[in-house]
Amino acid sequence: MPWNMKDYPESLKNFDPLVKKKAIDIANALLAQGYSPKKAIPIATEQAKKWHADASREEKQAFDDAPDPQKTDRHGT
Repeated sequence: MPWNMKDYPESLKNFDPLVKKKAIDIANALLAQGYSPKKAIPIATEQAKKWHADASREEKQAFDDAPDPQKTDRHGT
């Protein structure tokens, strides 16, 4: 079940919008690779937090400007 910025796991509700967007993007990619939602969510959350801490201002702006994740995203599958 892919997610988007309006329909996402409850555990992401209080996240900064950019971290939430990145976590959704990563989680959708993991789902497309066959991960279960139960495993994808914590992995995506941790990776999104790390990305946000390490990304440059330009990287964050570029990701913020990119289209929001969609439920139909297939991430290469």
